[in-house]
Amino acid sequence: MTIDLTGGLGEELEYVFADRPDNPEMRESVNAWIWDNGVQFGLPRIGVEAVADNWDAREIQVNVAFADGRVFNVLSSQPAHGPLGTDGKPRLLGGGPLSFELVEPYGLLRMHLQGEASATSVDAQIEGAFPGQGDPVPIEIDVELRPAAPPWMNGALLADAKRVLDTQEEGDLMGHPWRFEQLCRANGRMRIGDETYDIDGGANRVRRQSIRRFAKLRGHAWQVALFPSGRGFGYIAYPPRDDGKDTYNEGYIFEGDGPLIPARVVHAPWLQSLTPKSEDVSCVLETEDGRKASIKGETAVSTFMVMPPEVGGGLQLQQGIVRYNWDGEAANGMIERSAPPVNIT
Repeated sequence: MTIDLTGGLGEELEYVFADRPDNPEMRESVNAWIWDNGVQFGLPRIGVEAVADNWDAREIQVNVAFADGRVFNVLSSQPAHGPLGTDGKPRLLGGGPLSFELVEPYGLLRMHLQGEASATSVDAQIEGAFPGQGDPVPIEIDVELRPAAPPWMNGALLADAKRVLDTQEEGDLMGHPWRFEQLCRANGRMRIGDETYDIDGGANRVRRQSIRRFAKLRGHAWQVALFPSGRGFGYIAYPPRDDGKDTYNEGYIFEGDGPLIPARVVHAPWLQSLTPKSEDVSCVLETEDGRKASIKGETAVSTFMVMPPEVGGGLQLQQGIVRYNWDGEAANGMIERSAPPVNIT
Protein backbone atom coordinates (compact mmCIF):
# COMPACT_ATOMS: atom_id res chain seq x y z
CA MET A 1 0.00 0.00 0.00
CA THR A 2 1.33 3.44 -0.90
CA ILE A 3 1.47 6.40 1.48
CA ASP A 4 -0.66 9.47 0.80
CA LEU A 5 1.77 12.08 2.12
CA THR A 6 -0.91 14.78 1.86
CA GLY A 7 -3.34 12.91 4.12
CA GLY A 8 -6.08 14.49 2.05
CA LEU A 9 -5.00 18.03 2.99
CA GLY A 10 -4.89 20.71 0.31
CA GLU A 11 -1.68 22.34 -0.92
CA GLU A 12 -2.94 25.74 0.21
CA LEU A 13 -2.30 24.75 3.84
CA GLU A 14 1.41 24.51 3.11
CA TYR A 15 1.85 28.07 1.83
CA VAL A 16 2.43 30.96 4.24
CA PHE A 17 0.50 34.22 4.33
CA ALA A 18 1.52 36.46 1.45
CA ASP A 19 0.42 39.58 3.35
CA ARG A 20 -0.36 40.65 6.90
CA PRO A 21 -3.65 39.02 8.04
CA ASP A 22 -6.52 41.38 8.87
CA ASN A 23 -7.06 39.85 12.31
CA PRO A 24 -4.26 41.14 14.60
CA GLU A 25 -4.38 37.88 16.61
CA MET A 26 -3.76 35.66 13.60
CA ARG A 27 -0.43 33.90 13.66
CA GLU A 28 1.44 31.24 11.79
CA SER A 29 4.51 29.19 12.42
CA VAL A 30 6.82 26.54 11.05
CA ASN A 31 8.67 24.37 13.57
CA ALA A 32 10.77 21.24 13.46
CA TRP A 33 12.17 18.87 16.08
CA ILE A 34 15.16 17.23 14.37
CA TRP A 35 17.24 14.26 15.45
CA ASP A 36 20.25 12.39 14.12
CA ASN A 37 20.36 8.60 14.11
CA GLY A 38 23.08 8.81 16.75
CA VAL A 39 22.69 10.15 20.27
CA GLN A 40 25.57 12.63 20.36
CA PHE A 41 23.37 15.65 19.66
CA GLY A 42 19.85 16.71 18.74
CA LEU A 43 17.88 19.76 17.66
CA PRO A 44 14.84 19.78 19.97
CA ARG A 45 12.92 22.63 18.37
CA ILE A 46 13.82 25.10 15.70
CA GLY A 47 11.00 27.42 14.76
CA VAL A 48 9.73 30.69 13.32
CA GLU A 49 6.56 32.39 14.57
CA ALA A 50 4.74 35.31 12.90
CA VAL A 51 1.94 37.36 14.53
CA ALA A 52 -0.19 39.82 12.59
CA ASP A 53 0.02 42.66 15.14
CA ASN A 54 3.84 42.65 14.84
CA TRP A 55 4.12 41.51 11.24
CA ASP A 56 7.49 43.05 10.44
CA ALA A 57 9.22 40.90 13.06
CA ARG A 58 9.52 37.15 13.55
CA GLU A 59 9.98 35.28 16.81
CA ILE A 60 12.64 32.61 16.34
CA GLN A 61 13.82 29.81 18.58
CA VAL A 62 16.76 27.46 18.05
CA ASN A 63 17.76 24.64 20.41
CA VAL A 64 20.83 22.45 19.87
CA ALA A 65 21.73 20.03 22.67
CA PHE A 66 24.61 17.60 23.15
CA ALA A 67 24.84 14.46 25.25
CA ASP A 68 27.79 15.95 27.15
CA GLY A 69 25.49 18.71 28.50
CA ARG A 70 26.37 21.55 26.12
CA VAL A 71 23.46 23.60 24.81
CA PHE A 72 23.39 26.28 22.10
CA ASN A 73 20.27 28.33 21.60
CA VAL A 74 18.69 31.40 20.05
CA LEU A 75 15.52 33.09 21.30
CA SER A 76 14.88 36.50 19.81
CA SER A 77 12.72 38.74 17.65
CA GLN A 78 14.21 39.33 14.21
CA PRO A 79 13.33 41.30 11.04
CA ALA A 80 10.95 39.35 8.82
CA HIS A 81 11.98 37.83 5.51
CA GLY A 82 9.85 38.31 2.43
CA PRO A 83 7.46 35.38 1.84
CA LEU A 84 7.63 35.01 -1.94
CA GLY A 85 9.69 32.41 -3.77
CA THR A 86 11.13 32.87 -7.25
CA ASP A 87 7.81 31.68 -8.71
CA GLY A 88 5.85 34.34 -6.83
CA LYS A 89 4.21 31.91 -4.40
CA PRO A 90 4.44 32.51 -0.61
CA ARG A 91 6.90 29.75 0.28
CA LEU A 92 9.21 31.36 2.83
CA LEU A 93 8.84 31.99 6.54
CA GLY A 94 11.90 33.43 8.19
CA GLY A 95 13.43 36.09 10.33
CA GLY A 96 17.02 37.21 10.83
CA PRO A 97 19.31 34.16 10.66
CA LEU A 98 16.60 31.49 10.28
CA SER A 99 14.33 30.53 7.40
CA PHE A 100 12.12 27.68 6.21
CA GLU A 101 11.47 27.29 2.50
CA LEU A 102 8.64 25.15 1.13
CA VAL A 103 10.13 23.57 -2.00
CA GLU A 104 7.31 21.09 -2.62
CA PRO A 105 4.05 20.82 -0.63
CA TYR A 106 4.15 17.64 1.45
CA GLY A 107 7.39 16.84 -0.34
CA LEU A 108 10.40 18.92 0.67
CA LEU A 109 11.02 21.61 3.28
CA ARG A 110 14.42 23.29 3.59
CA MET A 111 15.68 24.90 6.77
CA HIS A 112 18.64 27.30 6.84
CA LEU A 113 20.25 28.93 9.84
CA GLN A 114 23.34 31.13 9.81
CA GLY A 115 24.24 33.45 12.65
CA GLU A 116 25.21 33.25 16.30
CA ALA A 117 23.91 31.10 19.15
CA SER A 118 24.43 31.48 22.89
CA ALA A 119 26.54 28.76 24.51
CA THR A 120 25.23 27.43 27.81
CA SER A 121 24.61 24.07 29.48
CA VAL A 122 21.64 21.99 30.46
CA ASP A 123 22.68 22.28 34.11
CA ALA A 124 22.66 26.07 33.86
CA GLN A 125 19.20 25.95 32.29
CA ILE A 126 17.90 23.81 35.14
CA GLU A 127 19.24 26.46 37.52
CA GLY A 128 17.26 29.13 35.66
CA ALA A 129 19.48 30.37 32.82
CA PHE A 130 17.28 31.52 29.95
CA PRO A 131 18.05 31.23 26.22
CA GLY A 132 20.32 34.07 25.14
CA GLN A 133 22.43 33.94 28.29
CA GLY A 134 25.90 32.77 27.28
CA ASP A 135 28.83 33.53 25.02
CA PRO A 136 28.03 33.94 21.29
CA VAL A 137 29.20 31.13 19.01
CA PRO A 138 28.95 31.03 15.18
CA ILE A 139 26.37 28.50 14.01
CA GLU A 140 25.21 27.30 10.61
CA ILE A 141 22.69 24.54 9.90
CA ASP A 142 21.19 23.31 6.63
CA VAL A 143 18.61 20.52 6.76
CA GLU A 144 16.20 19.04 4.23
CA LEU A 145 13.00 17.50 5.58
CA ARG A 146 11.05 14.96 3.49
CA PRO A 147 7.73 13.59 4.80
CA ALA A 148 7.58 9.87 5.59
CA ALA A 149 4.00 9.56 6.90
CA PRO A 150 0.67 11.32 6.38
CA PRO A 151 0.21 14.61 8.27
CA TRP A 152 -1.74 14.62 11.52
CA MET A 153 -4.26 17.46 11.73
CA ASN A 154 -4.97 17.83 15.43
CA GLY A 155 -8.56 16.97 16.24
CA ALA A 156 -9.09 15.02 13.02
CA LEU A 157 -8.48 11.51 14.40
CA LEU A 158 -10.70 11.24 17.50
CA ALA A 159 -14.17 12.78 17.86
CA ASP A 160 -13.78 13.42 21.59
CA ALA A 161 -10.44 15.15 20.97
CA LYS A 162 -12.06 17.45 18.41
CA ARG A 163 -14.87 18.29 20.83
CA VAL A 164 -12.36 19.29 23.51
CA LEU A 165 -10.42 21.48 21.05
CA ASP A 166 -13.66 23.06 19.78
CA THR A 167 -15.11 23.92 23.18
CA GLN A 168 -12.34 24.22 25.80
CA GLU A 169 -9.16 26.19 26.43
CA GLU A 170 -7.03 23.30 25.20
CA GLY A 171 -8.01 24.44 21.72
CA ASP A 172 -6.68 27.95 22.44
CA LEU A 173 -3.37 26.49 23.60
CA MET A 174 -3.02 24.26 20.52
CA GLY A 175 -3.89 26.92 17.97
CA HIS A 176 -7.07 25.15 16.87
CA PRO A 177 -8.78 24.91 14.31
CA TRP A 178 -5.79 23.97 12.28
CA ARG A 179 -2.42 22.83 13.29
CA PHE A 180 -0.79 19.78 11.79
CA GLU A 181 2.44 17.88 12.23
CA GLN A 182 4.21 15.30 10.10
CA LEU A 183 6.93 12.70 10.53
CA CYS A 184 9.88 13.29 8.20
CA ARG A 185 13.30 12.00 7.24
CA ALA A 186 16.02 14.61 7.82
CA ASN A 187 19.43 15.08 6.21
CA GLY A 188 21.85 17.94 6.47
CA ARG A 189 24.91 19.45 8.06
CA MET A 190 25.60 21.53 11.14
CA ARG A 191 28.56 23.71 12.08
CA ILE A 192 29.03 25.14 15.58
CA GLY A 193 32.24 27.07 16.09
CA ASP A 194 34.97 24.91 14.57
CA GLU A 195 32.98 21.66 14.87
CA THR A 196 30.95 20.16 12.02
CA TYR A 197 28.36 17.39 12.17
CA ASP A 198 26.41 15.48 9.55
CA ILE A 199 22.70 15.01 10.25
CA ASP A 200 21.09 11.78 9.09
CA GLY A 201 17.90 11.01 10.95
CA GLY A 202 14.34 12.16 11.30
CA ALA A 203 12.12 15.04 12.31
CA ASN A 204 8.65 16.08 13.36
CA ARG A 205 7.66 19.20 11.49
CA VAL A 206 4.77 21.36 12.69
CA ARG A 207 2.69 23.80 10.66
CA ARG A 208 0.17 26.14 12.28
CA GLN A 209 -1.90 29.00 10.86
CA SER A 210 -4.59 30.14 13.28
CA ILE A 211 -5.35 32.26 16.32
CA ARG A 212 -3.62 30.99 19.44
CA ARG A 213 -4.60 32.32 22.85
CA PHE A 214 -2.48 31.45 25.84
CA ALA A 215 -4.75 30.00 28.50
CA LYS A 216 -3.36 28.56 31.72
CA LEU A 217 -1.24 25.51 30.91
CA ARG A 218 -1.49 22.70 33.49
CA GLY A 219 1.30 20.77 31.82
CA HIS A 220 1.50 18.48 28.82
CA ALA A 221 3.30 15.50 27.30
CA TRP A 222 4.17 15.17 23.61
CA GLN A 223 6.17 12.31 22.07
CA VAL A 224 6.87 11.37 18.45
CA ALA A 225 9.24 8.94 16.70
CA LEU A 226 9.91 7.47 13.26
CA PHE A 227 11.52 4.02 13.05
CA PRO A 228 13.85 2.58 10.36
CA SER A 229 11.10 0.20 9.15
CA GLY A 230 8.89 3.20 8.37
CA ARG A 231 6.44 2.84 11.22
CA GLY A 232 6.01 5.55 13.81
CA PHE A 233 3.83 7.03 16.52
CA GLY A 234 2.87 10.35 18.02
CA TYR A 235 0.56 11.86 20.60
CA ILE A 236 -0.14 15.03 22.57
CA ALA A 237 -1.92 14.90 25.93
CA TYR A 238 -2.75 17.24 28.77
CA PRO A 239 -3.04 15.93 32.35
CA PRO A 240 -6.46 15.21 33.91
CA ARG A 241 -8.50 18.28 34.80
CA ASP A 242 -9.51 19.16 38.35
CA ASP A 243 -13.08 19.92 37.22
CA GLY A 244 -13.60 16.39 35.88
CA LYS A 245 -14.03 17.43 32.25
CA ASP A 246 -12.30 15.50 29.50
CA THR A 247 -9.00 16.94 28.37
CA TYR A 248 -7.11 16.74 25.08
CA ASN A 249 -5.56 13.32 24.47
CA GLU A 250 -5.00 12.31 20.86
CA GLY A 251 -2.38 10.44 18.89
CA TYR A 252 -1.71 7.85 16.25
CA ILE A 253 0.17 4.75 15.27
CA PHE A 254 1.62 4.50 11.76
CA GLU A 255 2.42 1.05 10.41
CA GLY A 256 4.66 2.21 7.56
CA ASP A 257 1.94 2.42 4.91
CA GLY A 258 -1.70 3.40 4.70
CA PRO A 259 -3.31 6.08 6.88
CA LEU A 260 -2.60 7.05 10.48
CA ILE A 261 -4.38 4.80 12.98
CA PRO A 262 -6.15 6.89 15.67
CA ALA A 263 -4.97 6.27 19.23
CA ARG A 264 -4.74 7.86 22.65
CA VAL A 265 -2.04 7.61 25.28
CA VAL A 266 -2.98 5.50 28.31
CA HIS A 267 0.39 5.87 30.05
CA ALA A 268 2.31 9.13 29.63
CA PRO A 269 5.59 10.11 31.33
CA TRP A 270 4.46 13.38 32.90
CA LEU A 271 7.28 15.77 33.81
CA GLN A 272 8.16 15.28 37.49
CA SER A 273 11.88 16.07 37.63
CA LEU A 274 14.39 18.12 35.66
CA THR A 275 16.73 15.33 34.54
CA PRO A 276 19.17 16.04 31.68
CA LYS A 277 19.40 12.49 30.28
CA SER A 278 18.91 8.75 30.86
CA GLU A 279 15.38 9.20 32.25
CA ASP A 280 12.71 6.59 31.60
CA VAL A 281 10.04 8.20 29.39
CA SER A 282 8.24 5.07 28.18
CA CYS A 283 4.65 5.41 27.02
CA VAL A 284 1.69 3.22 26.06
CA LEU A 285 -0.77 4.05 23.27
CA GLU A 286 -4.11 2.34 22.67
CA THR A 287 -6.08 2.31 19.41
CA GLU A 288 -9.86 2.54 19.25
CA ASP A 289 -10.12 -1.22 18.71
CA GLY A 290 -8.14 -1.93 21.89
CA ARG A 291 -4.69 -2.66 20.47
CA LYS A 292 -1.85 -1.39 22.64
CA ALA A 293 1.64 -0.24 21.70
CA SER A 294 4.13 -0.22 24.58
CA ILE A 295 7.10 1.93 23.61
CA LYS A 296 10.18 2.17 25.78
CA GLY A 297 12.04 5.46 25.88
CA GLU A 298 15.09 7.00 27.51
CA THR A 299 16.10 10.64 27.18
CA ALA A 300 19.36 11.24 25.29
CA VAL A 301 19.67 15.05 25.23
CA SER A 302 17.53 17.82 26.74
CA THR A 303 17.03 21.53 26.97
CA PHE A 304 15.00 23.19 29.72
CA MET A 305 13.27 26.49 30.29
CA VAL A 306 12.42 27.26 33.92
CA MET A 307 9.98 30.16 33.86
CA PRO A 308 9.95 32.83 36.57
CA PRO A 309 6.82 32.87 38.76
CA GLU A 310 5.25 35.73 36.78
CA VAL A 311 5.36 33.63 33.57
CA GLY A 312 2.80 30.85 33.62
CA GLY A 313 3.12 30.50 37.37
CA GLY A 314 6.69 29.29 37.01
CA LEU A 315 5.95 26.65 34.37
CA GLN A 316 8.88 24.36 33.63
CA LEU A 317 9.49 23.07 30.11
CA GLN A 318 11.62 20.27 28.69
CA GLN A 319 12.38 19.83 24.98
CA GLY A 320 14.55 16.85 24.14
CA ILE A 321 15.49 13.87 22.02
CA VAL A 322 14.72 10.31 23.16
CA ARG A 323 16.02 6.87 22.25
CA TYR A 324 12.92 4.73 21.73
CA ASN A 325 12.48 0.97 21.44
CA TRP A 326 9.28 -0.56 20.05
CA ASP A 327 9.15 -4.36 20.01
CA GLY A 328 12.92 -4.57 19.56
CA GLU A 329 13.24 -1.85 16.91
CA ALA A 330 15.21 1.22 18.04
CA ALA A 331 14.93 4.80 16.83
CA ASN A 332 15.31 8.36 17.98
CA GLY A 333 12.45 10.80 18.35
CA MET A 334 11.29 13.87 20.23
CA ILE A 335 9.75 14.70 23.55
CA GLU A 336 8.30 17.91 24.94
CA ARG A 337 6.87 18.11 28.44
CA SER A 338 5.84 20.81 30.86
CA ALA A 339 4.58 21.01 34.41
CA PRO A 340 3.95 23.62 37.11
CA PRO A 341 6.63 23.80 39.82
CA VAL A 342 4.37 22.09 42.38
CA ASN A 343 4.64 18.90 40.29
CA ILE A 344 8.45 18.93 40.14
CA THR A 345 10.27 16.92 42.80
